[in-house]
Amino acid sequence: MKPNYMLAGRYQIKRPLGEGGMADVYLAHDLILDRDVSVKLLRLDLRDDPATVRRFQREAMAASELVSPHIVSVYDVGEEHGMQYLVMEYVAGMDLKAYLKKHVPLSYPTVIDLMTQILEAVSVAHDHGIIHRDLKPQNVLVGENGQLKISDFGISVISNESSMTQTNTVLGSVHYLSPEQARGGMATRQSDIYSLGIILYELLAGKVPFDGETAVSVALKHSQSQMPSVRDEDPAIAQPLENVILRATAKDPNDRYPSAAAMAADLATALAPERRGEAKFSPAELDEDATKVIPVADVRNAARSLSKDQTGRIQPTEKSSTPIKKRRVKGRPLFWVILAVLLIAGGLAAWLLPQREHVPNVSGMTLTRAERVLKQNQLRAGKQTKKTSETFTAGRVIKSSPAAGQRMRRNAAVALVISSGRPKISVDDYTGSSYKSARKQLLKLGLRVKEVQEFSSDATKGVVIDQDVLPGDAVYKRAFVTLTVSAGPKMAGAAQQVKMADFIGKSQADVQHWAEQHNVAVSFSDELSATVKQGKIIRQAPAKGSLMSEGQTFAAVVSAGKPLRSFHVNLAIPYHQNRKDTKNDVKIYIADRDKNFDSVYQHLQIGEDTTVSLPFTITSGKSGRYKVVSDGKVILTDNHVTGN
Repeated sequence: MKPNYMLAGRYQIKRPLGEGGMADVYLAHDLILDRDVSVKLLRLDLRDDPATVRRFQREAMAASELVSPHIVSVYDVGEEHGMQYLVMEYVAGMDLKAYLKKHVPLSYPTVIDLMTQILEAVSVAHDHGIIHRDLKPQNVLVGENGQLKISDFGISVISNESSMTQTNTVLGSVHYLSPEQARGGMATRQSDIYSLGIILYELLAGKVPFDGETAVSVALKHSQSQMPSVRDEDPAIAQPLENVILRATAKDPNDRYPSAAAMAADLATALAPERRGEAKFSPAELDEDATKVIPVADVRNAARSLSKDQTGRIQPTEKSSTPIKKRRVKGRPLFWVILAVLLIAGGLAAWLLPQREHVPNVSGMTLTRAERVLKQNQLRAGKQTKKTSETFTAGRVIKSSPAAGQRMRRNAAVALVISSGRPKISVDDYTGSSYKSARKQLLKLGLRVKEVQEFSSDATKGVVIDQDVLPGDAVYKRAFVTLTVSAGPKMAGAAQQVKMADFIGKSQADVQHWAEQHNVAVSFSDELSATVKQGKIIRQAPAKGSLMSEGQTFAAVVSAGKPLRSFHVNLAIPYHQNRKDTKNDVKIYIADRDKNFDSVYQHLQIGEDTTVSLPFTITSGKSGRYKVVSDGKVILTDNHVTGN
């Protein structure tokens, strides 16, 4: 595609950014919103390949569901003259692979900061049921401000779909591929966590743990070889930090972290003094019931031992030539009486006393799965309470009461504490405070602070004159808050001052025009609003009437429209046996904010009853629709899908 080509009447192509196996990426300018964007265009030689088109569309659907400061935003998706295109946020900078080569070695706090941002993004994806399947440094973009954003959801899947897109084909980059993916198994959240462990190893060691001449040899190492110790590359690495890698990359997915949030929580304290002396992580032993080869000698010895009775005497295996003299055992009638009494007493106790069961470990499970596991153990879920958690994602079980391993009466109720998600921290107004005081308060709240110096003629040196988080807004723990601190007046003299106008309800273009006229900068952020029209200003900082110096930056929050709801509808599609005894041809249609009812959302062949999960995104007050057509006949339909 040539420069200055106009795509969809609004995106003016500027220059190529890169080429991939599936698509070419261009830098373009959105003429309507006056911003740079990146345009991903499906390669012309692949536009007639249904599998590739599905992958391309899957990326659009997956990324559009996810809202996170650490995930590249999708703005638009469409088709023009047979060309499939995807319009995304443009991130000026480089990918994490190039960043690592340029800055290696990284300090340990820097590594933790980078990994925390990646984990936050993966946690959001997993909360929406989306598995990335191709996490690697090349798919993590580093912005000029140091912020990381995950891109390329082209081979991601909904968590209850198969990880294979075609027979005997494994998707994902081999150096970051989990053992189960290398064996052609299903990708799960734990597969992504394995890839995250490999990325963490690379950030610390400057190289991947497994390499080889062929992709097959590398995949075999992931499946069979022990994870190399990152401390062999750098003995100064703390053992708790290496333990995060070892647990994330355990061969058995059950030994890995239950969630990306759990991995982030463990990583956050890896350098803490109280964790010094921590033992090296070792996964659980393999199943003792696995098939084993038993030597013949052991079998013979066991056979000999079977010829002994309970008192340890050897029983003759052949007729003895020496007669055995019988002895009369005194007191034997009394022995049988005592034994009978004990058996009767034991039976009565078992009949009269209530049967008791061990409480299973349901920590980290969804509520539905926890209820099923409790039922399998002859127990039931009881009172449920909500609690914020840094470790467990929303909807997961934090703990049970009684705790796992305790015994309870059969069919008794087990109380569960359910995670309501990560806690958010409200940020106060620190303008006018000293930077030292503001930083101390923010660190005490569990937030991180960045300082930006700016000349100011009306604020004493060292005083906070601006902040990137508006007062009253809430952010997650360990998030960065940037404070603009006065560096005092310029030596050449005082700058011109500007009185802030009232922008509430004004358009973004009006605000930008005012800022340019008065030689100040404006930072826009989006927020969903049920009351303010899309594209209009919700609030600003500083407030109307405040004085600003030329060159300073103020913040304005723009309405992104009414709140959206994203949810999944699980649908059971029945199989109808036909005369030819062939599979049913099933087409599924979905209509919501992003999907058109005229286009097939999913096309599949089924030979048995099949359950699918349909994703919906709807505006507040609106509803969605779906229709299922089997062998040309509509068998399921709902024109009012709300997710309630």
